[in-house]
Amino acid sequence: MRMLLLFVFFLSVTTLQHPSFAADLDLGKAITIGNGPKTVIEFTDPDCPFCRKAAKYFEGRGDVTRHVFFFPLPRHARAKEKAQFILSQMNRAEAYHEVMSGKMDSVSRFEGITAKGIKLQEEQLETAKNHKIDSTPTFMINGRIIEGFDQRRIEEALGPK
Repeated sequence: MRMLLLFVFFLSVTTLQHPSFAADLDLGKAITIGNGPKTVIEFTDPDCPFCRKAAKYFEGRGDVTRHVFFFPLPRHARAKEKAQFILSQMNRAEAYHEVMSGKMDSVSRFEGITAKGIKLQEEQLETAKNHKIDSTPTFMINGRIIEGFDQRRIEEALGPK
C-alpha cells in the first residue's frame, strides 16, 4: 500500500494539473509551429537530445500547434547562442527545424544574431524561470505539465490524432 501511495504521489508531482498555469504566458514571445487544433506549450533546449526527439515526434503531429520557448541549460555550451540565432531569424520555425535536426551543429559561429533575438531569448528565459521550469523538455498540454519526453504521457494528454 505504501508503494502505491508513493507511486501516486510521484505521478501527481510529475504530471501536475495546472489549468491556469499557462494563462499568463505571452505566446507572442514564443515560436509558433503548426496550426492544429491541439495546443502544446514547450520549453526546450536546442542541444538537449530529448528535446530533439520531441521535435522529431511533433513533426508527425499535424493536429498540434506548438508554442516554443527556449530554456538553454548551462551544461549545453552552445544552446544559448543557438536559441538567439533562431530567435533572430525572419522564419523562426524554419530556423528551429534546422537547428533541432542537428544540421547546424558543426557551425562554428552563428551569423545574423540580432539584438532583438538576444532580447527575446532573455525574455523567454525569464518566462521559464517565472514558471519554475527547471528541466527540458517541459510541456504544458491541456492543463498538464509533463517533464521530459515521455511519448506515452504526451499522447495521453493530446488524445488521438
